[in-house]
Amino acid sequence: MNNKNFLSSELLFPAIKNSFVKLHPKILYKNPVMLVVALGSIITTIALFSDYFLGNQKDFIFSLQISIWLWFTVLFANFAEAIAEGRGKAQAESLRKTRRDTQASLINMQTKVIRTIPASKLVKGDYVVATAGEVIPADGTVVEGMATVDESAITGESAPVIRECGGDRSAVTGGTTVLSDKIIIMVTAEPGKSFLDKMIGLVEGAERKKTPNEIALNILLCGLTIIFLLAVVTLKPFALFQNVSLSIVALVALLVCLIPTTIGGLLSAIGIAGMDRVLQRNVIAMSGRAVEAAGDVDILLLDKTGTITVGNRMATEFFPCPGVTVDELARASLAASWFDQTPEGRSIIKLSNEMHAHFILPTNSIAIPFSAETRMSGVDTPTETFRKGALESITSWVQSLGSKVPPEVIYNVTKISKLGGTPLVVTKGSQALGVIYLKDVVKPGISSRFERIRAMGIRTIMITGDNKLTAAAIAAEAGVDDYLAEAKPEDKLALIKSFKQEGLMVAMSGDGTNDAPALAQADVGLAMNTGTQAAREAGNMIDLDSDPTKVIEIVEIGKQLLITRGALTTFSIANDVAKYFAIIPALFLTSIPSLGVFNIMHLASPNSAILSAVIFNAIIIIFLIPLALKGVKYRPRSASNLLRYNLIVFGLGGVILPFLGIKLIDVIITNLNLV
Repeated sequence: MNNKNFLSSELLFPAIKNSFVKLHPKILYKNPVMLVVALGSIITTIALFSDYFLGNQKDFIFSLQISIWLWFTVLFANFAEAIAEGRGKAQAESLRKTRRDTQASLINMQTKVIRTIPASKLVKGDYVVATAGEVIPADGTVVEGMATVDESAITGESAPVIRECGGDRSAVTGGTTVLSDKIIIMVTAEPGKSFLDKMIGLVEGAERKKTPNEIALNILLCGLTIIFLLAVVTLKPFALFQNVSLSIVALVALLVCLIPTTIGGLLSAIGIAGMDRVLQRNVIAMSGRAVEAAGDVDILLLDKTGTITVGNRMATEFFPCPGVTVDELARASLAASWFDQTPEGRSIIKLSNEMHAHFILPTNSIAIPFSAETRMSGVDTPTETFRKGALESITSWVQSLGSKVPPEVIYNVTKISKLGGTPLVVTKGSQALGVIYLKDVVKPGISSRFERIRAMGIRTIMITGDNKLTAAAIAAEAGVDDYLAEAKPEDKLALIKSFKQEGLMVAMSGDGTNDAPALAQADVGLAMNTGTQAAREAGNMIDLDSDPTKVIEIVEIGKQLLITRGALTTFSIANDVAKYFAIIPALFLTSIPSLGVFNIMHLASPNSAILSAVIFNAIIIIFLIPLALKGVKYRPRSASNLLRYNLIVFGLGGVILPFLGIKLIDVIITNLNLV
């Protein structure tokens, strides 16, 4: 996913072209504020030609300048939206290149007969075979076999992933490539509705639907526009009463300056850019509503394994029995784990090596693999036997050899269990040498991330299938606010429903079929791309990198979207206040001298005041486009602090900047004799 600079020629020139295309009435009507500006531009253009044919040279020059800058105002607003859309369209185009007219090997699961058909002819429920070097023709679920798959065309991640039948790694995406082995896939997507098709549609900014907050803000902007329209209309009879010359062009310019054109011009770009920022993190948001909802989240539910912890329990310490050295225990642990290829087994080997334990495997040694029946694993050499396993299994083992487990081992097993770890007892022959402490390793820096989330006013809850003792230990170390232990799918769903009944917004990440009900119920459901088809369909966001902790970043992006919209709305309304003080006193100062106290800027003339305000009103949109696309920098803070910051920076700044800008423009156009 490329994050293109909005000043690059690849985006700039198409955006300029689309700025004119968006002048079409069918497009303009979607933005009521800009529609009013466009209608005003038409009126001033008609007045311009009227002045020309009537020979009013001075009025013609003034009308010409006002008309040009009013059209620029509309075009600049269209340009902001076109730039935001252009970034999404550029990403969509790169995705289209990954889609090919692939041939599919359709298989009859009963007769096992295979025939080749175009991938476009596949329907939901078909079965296809994909072997090494072939492109997976459609979205589906692996029903037979296991293979490594290159998903770089979709995720941008070069490392291949494993896809296999059953479990949470069975979903495959059309357009990805099988690197090894063979798999049989059941197609789960209808033609034209694949994951890739959805991605292309979602990143097309033009197809983005307005969110509820955006609609509400549009209604507010429409209301303000109507109020200012009525106010400006009443100025005409007032001007006649005061014997003040007030042309239609001046009234239109005044209306455009007073209505919230700044936020009206940038509103759509802000929303599109918010989805784009999510996409830059390799997350596909199914709608702008999902991104916006992330900004309002009150509760964040996080799965323990793979999110808070690294995913596998790791060996961290040896507890030897009295009379046994740590070196002896480490050597025995190394021997017992020699053939253990699980992550836990490899971590025991790593810890033993770090303690400089040495073991040379003799020839004719016999590997003893772990089994659910024995709950032990190890190795038998010609002269020695080594085992590691659960306390109950090891107890039975040493008793069968005429020995017993020392009380120190039982004590350490209990101690480790209370700490939330997994104890493994190690034996050499019939002697129990000690205990290995396996623990869930909390991801580095996760605690500080939870502090950031807490500063946002969001409560974090860890969900785990572990017992309460283990869950409590991990929750305390990670720094989450609460936990749900021994959680079943129905427990997750019930928890989310209870929060929503309290009026709280809930976000959750998950990847398994058992997570699907909860993902569907949550306001923000982040599904992993490596997860099951059920999980991906249930969530309203899909993480292409399959990083469960990314839900924290999504919440921050959602809040940044809301803050940016609020900040620029504050700035826009504050702008209107300044422009009011610029124009009204200048218009009526000669007939109402008492208005001089409000003539703070001391602009040269009524015409220069109006033209200066119109020019500033147009160019401020261009200057704010980078901020709208990048977003206001988000820092975790309370709502009261955020409001105070907004009022000071964007409220007060929105008043001061127009005063300075309009005065500067007035000086320039006066010296250039433009009015």
